[in-house]
Amino acid sequence: MKNSRASEENKIGTGGFGRVGLETVGALLKPRETPVNAAVKVHPPTSLQPVSERFPALEEQEIILTLFAPKAREVNVAGNFNGWHPDATPLKNMGAGKWAVRLMLRSGQYEYRFVVGGRWSEDPRADQRVANPYGGFNSVFLVPLDVRTSIL
Repeated sequence: MKNSRASEENKIGTGGFGRVGLETVGALLKPRETPVNAAVKVHPPTSLQPVSERFPALEEQEIILTLFAPKAREVNVAGNFNGWHPDATPLKNMGAGKWAVRLMLRSGQYEYRFVVGGRWSEDPRADQRVANPYGGFNSVFLVPLDVRTSIL
């Protein structure tokens, strides 16, 4: 039995899984001992970069929507940027029938409709539009990524 046991240990040892391998792994897992008087280096945390610099798509950009409605007394815009609330974003009367609103939006695609005197309507100057679930169309505009993203 002794000879067979010795031969088994030799077989295991030649495969790299013998006692020596286990002892070596055990030595690697021991915690590192540091002398009591050893100086410990503490690295101060690096300053954090603002989220808008790391992810430019999160930075808001100015978008101006305009509508020519000379007979309107009140004009609003509703879209997926304001939860489709018809009274949430009023346009300002600029005179001579021109209405405008300034929006600060992150990059992305937005759908919207004007609400003129309580009636929903498309933007006649919109380049794109998509069908909505009510049998009409929503106007679409795209807020591109900020120019600074080209260096990424």
